[in-house]
Amino acid sequence: MDFNFSEEQQLLADTVRRFVRESYSFEARREILKSQEGWSRDVWNELAGLGLTALNVPEAHGGLNAGPVDTMLVMNALGEGLVVEPFLSAAVFTPALLSRLGDEKAAADLFPGIASGERIVIVAHQEPHTRGEIAHLATRAEKSGDGYVIDGHKAVIAHGGAADELLVTARTSGKAGDTDGMSVFRVDPGSAGVTIKSYRTIDGQTAADIELKGVKGNLIGAAGKAFAAIEGAYEVTLSALCAEAVGIMKAVNAATLEYTKSRKQFGQPIAKFQVLQHRMADMFLQSEQALSMSYLAAIKCTDPDANERKRSLSAAKVIIGQAGRFVGQQAIQLHGGMGMTDELMVSHHFKRLTGIDITFGDTDFHLEQFVATPAA
Repeated sequence: MDFNFSEEQQLLADTVRRFVRESYSFEARREILKSQEGWSRDVWNELAGLGLTALNVPEAHGGLNAGPVDTMLVMNALGEGLVVEPFLSAAVFTPALLSRLGDEKAAADLFPGIASGERIVIVAHQEPHTRGEIAHLATRAEKSGDGYVIDGHKAVIAHGGAADELLVTARTSGKAGDTDGMSVFRVDPGSAGVTIKSYRTIDGQTAADIELKGVKGNLIGAAGKAFAAIEGAYEVTLSALCAEAVGIMKAVNAATLEYTKSRKQFGQPIAKFQVLQHRMADMFLQSEQALSMSYLAAIKCTDPDANERKRSLSAAKVIIGQAGRFVGQQAIQLHGGMGMTDELMVSHHFKRLTGIDITFGDTDFHLEQFVATPAA
């Protein structure tokens, strides 16, 4: 199999890395984190100017329709810079879901604003007991006149507080765990009955818990038939999340190598100590294995075979989760006590790797899912 990227893909990756290097320094990121919003609208506009918000939008609606491999390259670069803007949630997850729902009216209305970066649309699916179980949906929507009324609780919705509009998943029939009966609704965050509580997660990202009490929602797609679209969007987003972790590990290895070259003990850089060289070699091997699994995730996340998708993505999440933990822990130890402080980027890297590991199902969940899913 040819793993070489096209000239256009390489240019895309180089462009995003240049942006991160020139416009998203550690100091700039820290200032963004200090802001009330926890992310920068100016940076978001710059990402839109680079065409990144249009990456996963269909061409018919002003997008680039780039696909998982291009998204992987972008997420690698954004991961290296620990970019906190809502690219994963608003420019990957949302377009993936909207494209699969098959509602042309909603697509024509929402996609142009998503592509231009002018409108941030966030999917609100995760609930307190969802974790990796996509079908564990308890929020309910009842028919009321020409529309629906939604009641439920969404938890840890990435950048939920930044949403100009929400795509809320709710059950129109069945019970939690059923794949039938799941629907998606457009909801105005400012509607009566919507309560959004924003906060920061361990990795500096912003998230929100969203309460919905008697909230009016407009149905997108067919009622009760949204599971396949939600699952497909989750799988594409999981692939992108794996790619972000790989970018972070690359940055951690580079920072650790640089530190060990400058830190001296017994009159010489600690990078010359053979036992530490072995540690750094192991870190590199782990990150390379994670890179390979990220390629697998990007290639398989849209495979027509559902079991093949599940097994490949779960395998990638497990290997990348284990690699991220190993690389992060070794980096902290090689930096010594300084590695745990807020002043060094490596501590922020490790926190984000920890956050990624528990997002969309942790390592244990995906190991169980891999074992339970029949091989092709």
